[in-house]
Order: sequence, then structure tokens, then C-alpha cells
Amino acid sequence: MKLELNNLTKIFGDYAAVDHVDLVMGNGVYGLLGVNGAGKTTLMRMLCTLLKPTEGCILCNGRDIFKMDGEYRKLLGYLPQDFGFYPEFTVQDYLLYVATIKGIRPTAAKKRVKELIGQVGLARAAGKKMKKLSGGMKRRAGIAQAMLNNPEILILDEPTAGLDPNERIRFRNLISELSEDRLVLLSTHIVSDIEYIANEIWLMKDGRFVHRGTTDAVINSMPETVWECLVSKDMVSQFIKAYKISNMKTEPQGVVLRIISQEKPMPDAKWVEASLEDVFLYYFGEKAGEENAAI
Repeated sequence: MKLELNNLTKIFGDYAAVDHVDLVMGNGVYGLLGVNGAGKTTLMRMLCTLLKPTEGCILCNGRDIFKMDGEYRKLLGYLPQDFGFYPEFTVQDYLLYVATIKGIRPTAAKKRVKELIGQVGLARAAGKKMKKLSGGMKRRAGIAQAMLNNPEILILDEPTAGLDPNERIRFRNLISELSEDRLVLLSTHIVSDIEYIANEIWLMKDGRFVHRGTTDAVINSMPETVWECLVSKDMVSQFIKAYKISNMKTEPQGVVLRIISQEKPMPDAKWVEASLEDVFLYYFGEKAGEENAAI
């Protein structure tokens, strides 16, 4: 499977949500990382043929996806950030209904639904109404509906939004399991969602990619250094104004700050290894403000 984005652009009025993007993808997991409003959802909606680009094209194995029409959509599984469902349907009935819409024959649909319900860990909840499910269970049902046609391309927009840490871990493990022999594109603003499962990470800002590569390559792209130092509580506000602070931890002796800076922020500051969260702050954070203390 090969997807190519050539000069892909989407303009709304005077605003370029996606701005002349070029990219090539094959099988594997791709993490699209950026703050809200970076253009991630617009890009994904174009990849799902829900929006037509203003300029450029998207090719699937060399063919324009909009000309392929239904042939392309048969290859596609999509989980939007807010997916619709009938609240009175049980999980099983919901998936059978979606299977009908996707044109899957009833006999094959029943077999596939049973298989997926087990795979996403909803076997005990198969007879529960959708409205009774927790947020994590609903997202699992969403993944199941996206996988009904066994897609070669799986696109997930903010799939872990609103989930607790345990559900996030389960979800990441599920995505990793589903990624064999297919192309998976995962959009998020939560760094931990993609740090360990993505083969390649794209950092998106203002409709463009500011950097892309493996986790290590993206971390190494940051020209500044990460330091940790202990400061008194009354000095914290001064450091927040002067530096990019990716994390801070209160201790009895004071506050431990994690600082991104080219220069050593104070004589006893210690160098520490950079993380993807540090890189996120470097590319997307601001130097000062109330939300700078942590990502």
C-alpha cells in the first residue's frame, strides 16, 4: 500500500488549514502530532475523501483517490474524533448495522462482528446498549466499526480523546496489534499516544509539517538542550518567564524544573535526555504564560 500527498492544500477563505504538503506513506504506523487547530483533522478528512483539496492531489498506488471513488473507500477504515451511533443499539447491532452500510453480506458480517468484538475486548459488552458504554468502550466500538471491512488503510482522528490512562494503554496496544500489514495514520495532541508505537512521527503546525521522522530523529531535531534544576518556590515565576518549562515537580526543598534552553539556566543545572514531550513544547509551546509549567 502506498499513499502519496502531492502539494496538498486546503484553503477556507483566507486561511490555509493544510498548506502545500508533500508526503509518501507505506505500511506501518504514522503519528500525526500537533496542537488543536494545526490542520490534522482537515488533512485526515481529505484522506478519507470527505473534503476535496483546493490544490494538489492524493494518490493511492499511483491513482487519484477521488477518481477511484468507492474503490478507494473499500480500502479505508476511518474513526473520526466524534463518531455517530444510535444510542439504543447494542454494540453487536450497531456493528451489524454499519456492516450493512458498508455492503458486507449478512453471513460474513455476523462472523466479522463476532471476531472484532472479541479482538477489541468487548465480548462481555456485546449485548449492552451503546449509550451505556464508558468512553473507552465506545472508542473500542469505534475501532471495530472502522475495521469491519478489514481495511488496508486505517485512519484514526484523536482516538484516545477523553480516555483515562489505562484505556489509553489498552488502545495503543490494540492499534499496534492492528497495524500489521496495513497503513495506520493516528492523529493526536497527546504525545504518549504515539511515542512507542509510531514508525514515523510528523509534527504539524499551521497546516505544515515542521519535522518528521522516527521518534529518535524527531527528538534529535531539537537544537536546544534539556536541563533539570532545583529552584526555590519564589523563583519559579521568573524561570517560567525566561525559559521554556516542559515540567515542574514540587519537592520539600523547592521545585524541580525541566528546562529547554541552549544555555545552562543555572550553575548546578544537570543535563538530561530529551523526550518527545520536550520536543512538542519546543515546536508548539510558548515561552511564557499560565500553561507553560507542563505540557
